[in-house]
Amino acid sequence: MSIVSREDLRNVAIVAHVDHGKTTLVDAMLKQTNSFDAHADVEDRVMDSNDLEREKGITILAKNTTIFYNGPASDGRDITINVIDTPGHADFGGEVERGLSMVDGVVLLVDASEGPLPQTRFVLRKALAARLPVILVVNKTDRPDARIAEVVDESQDLLLSLAGDLEDEVPDLDEDALLDVPVIYASGRAGRASWNRPADGELPDSPDLEPLFEAIMKHVPAPTYDDEAPLQAHVTNLDASNFLGRLGLVRIFSGELHKGEQVALIRSDGSTEHVKITELLATRALDRVPTESAGPGEIVAVAGIPDIMIGETITDPEDPRPLPPIVVDPPAISMTVGINTSPLAGRVKGAKVTARLVKERLERELVGNVSVRVLPTDRPDTWEVQGRGELALAILVEEMRREGYELTVGKPQVVTKEVDGKTYEPVERLTIDVPEEHLGAVTQLLGERRGRMENMANHGTGWVRLEFVVPSRGLIGFRTQFLTDTKGTGIANSISGGYEPWAGPIQTRSTGSIVSDRSGQVTAYAITNLQDRGQLFVQPGDEVYEGMVVGENPRQEDMDVNIVRDKKLTNMRSSTADVFERLNVAKPMTLEEALDFIRDDECVEVTPEAVRIRKVILEQNQRQKVAARNKHRG
Repeated sequence: MSIVSREDLRNVAIVAHVDHGKTTLVDAMLKQTNSFDAHADVEDRVMDSNDLEREKGITILAKNTTIFYNGPASDGRDITINVIDTPGHADFGGEVERGLSMVDGVVLLVDASEGPLPQTRFVLRKALAARLPVILVVNKTDRPDARIAEVVDESQDLLLSLAGDLEDEVPDLDEDALLDVPVIYASGRAGRASWNRPADGELPDSPDLEPLFEAIMKHVPAPTYDDEAPLQAHVTNLDASNFLGRLGLVRIFSGELHKGEQVALIRSDGSTEHVKITELLATRALDRVPTESAGPGEIVAVAGIPDIMIGETITDPEDPRPLPPIVVDPPAISMTVGINTSPLAGRVKGAKVTARLVKERLERELVGNVSVRVLPTDRPDTWEVQGRGELALAILVEEMRREGYELTVGKPQVVTKEVDGKTYEPVERLTIDVPEEHLGAVTQLLGERRGRMENMANHGTGWVRLEFVVPSRGLIGFRTQFLTDTKGTGIANSISGGYEPWAGPIQTRSTGSIVSDRSGQVTAYAITNLQDRGQLFVQPGDEVYEGMVVGENPRQEDMDVNIVRDKKLTNMRSSTADVFERLNVAKPMTLEEALDFIRDDECVEVTPEAVRIRKVILEQNQRQKVAARNKHRG
């Protein structure tokens, strides 16, 4: 028995916050190494292949690519570098945790101006707990407001702080080694990196990314394995092919995997099943190509197991040895998802409206998304969906909408738990960057939401960084109000901060709703008489129904209105009768804005063509009875 090293292979995860240029850097790495096929049509942001990712500018799903490197640091060898591109938003932390289980090192991108953010702490903690080496890359050094030296110091302080937090969990963590973490200075857009620190606002002095490849070769260890150990491969992700069906993305830890061989699949519940690998696919840049075999350290896709699941182990049937399961943080936010019950349900041709179809889609989501849970409710056509954050759940609903589903979505709620007879709720660690003139408005806004300030720093650039601990329910609907109060200039980022005792009541919205009291088509005449009473969400010609929210009332109470009223026609005329009235522009609601906006007695109607806000109880008389009953009880 001997330990062997795969010196021709490196597995590394590129991790960063949402907009730190991660995808742009991977683009440059692929192009500079000529890893694409000669005939490939290469676009920018090639790793963001999902339509929603390109629209929102974020990475939602973890993906892998292969880079073929044969530069100065390779010593003449042909090196295969498997790169895992993980999401940068904390709501998709399950993708990050899966990605880190596949690699032997982490390249952490930190913005040269913003510095470490909450997601930086989240990823670093996971990497250090897994004993993965870290390469720090200070990206966007050519930003006019770059403060490179301060960002490096902040990153090193964060490493030492995390080392202290992990002292009990990882007792052999070498704090001195963390001070020697290699630092690369880069500009992903320019495709340049350097060991030497450039001046603030300047590009790195190297003409290419060779220093980054050198750091990966030097500081990310090659995979090691026992050459006499049996096959062990971990299923870390899932994909699908129109020709091959479900694919399992696996990292091989020992042994070899061959096309057509019989293997044992160890399920999450411990049971074992014998299956056949009908196809084995290796990654070449962004394409998957058939291969006959794969060895230790390689990341490949397998076909032929129709019900393969994340976290399962492919192993030798003669000597089955399971690998540890993939563990993710528990969900913190939930909302109800059910069939569309509005009067306009089923109007879209070909829409999927039945409870059976909605249930099947939610069950399919559980197959590839380990961060989501789906629980039954007291209604057979409604389910409780739990996730890591509001954005993750909104993305799921948006994907279903684009797939043709019609849904009714309830207001997001927090997932609480009982500890020693007391109710505990999830909290978030919120970091805010805001211009100095908006400091007072932001602190007041978070004070109303039970936020607790823990740190405030002014870097002398006209911007202030604030760090808060806020109940997760206090951040529901926060982003819209925050952008309004900061005139769109503020930047807010948060990660899970664990659980704390229930903080008390929180009022997240100080305005009321303008509600239609009847069905029909919106008229310009009705809007002319109502637009001064608040911001309307509809325009002439839109179809509405009783109980549909058509606008926002500046006052806290709701207001029922007739927004379909026509102008009465008479034979009387005057010189001012037909004076032109200017209509205010309607404010269309996106899905995320609608979920932020709704109150407990409201929900969102989602169809392939529209997003509408409505009352849970549509009839005005019924709502008034319920309100009177609740007031009497209170």
